Amino acid sequence: MNWNKRVRQTHLWLSIAFTVAVIIVTIVALGQEKPAEWVFFLPLLPLALLLFTGLYLFVLPYATKWHSGRRTD
Repeated sequence: MNWNKRVRQTHLWLSIAFTVAVIIVTIVALGQEKPAEWVFFLPLLPLALLLFTGLYLFVLPYATKWHSGRRTD
């Protein structure tokens, strides 16, 4: 398994686990009589990390195509 495929698989499974965890924590917090407000801010940092890695993985093929097209031999 090459490095790029491993990064993609890691990002995929982390995003799935993160989404499920956020849904479960939100449902539990909303089920309480007075939910803690800080619970809703907890996932912002991991979400930002997933956003940046996802954007990197999205742009990677286009960047390599663009970079290989600009070479002068």
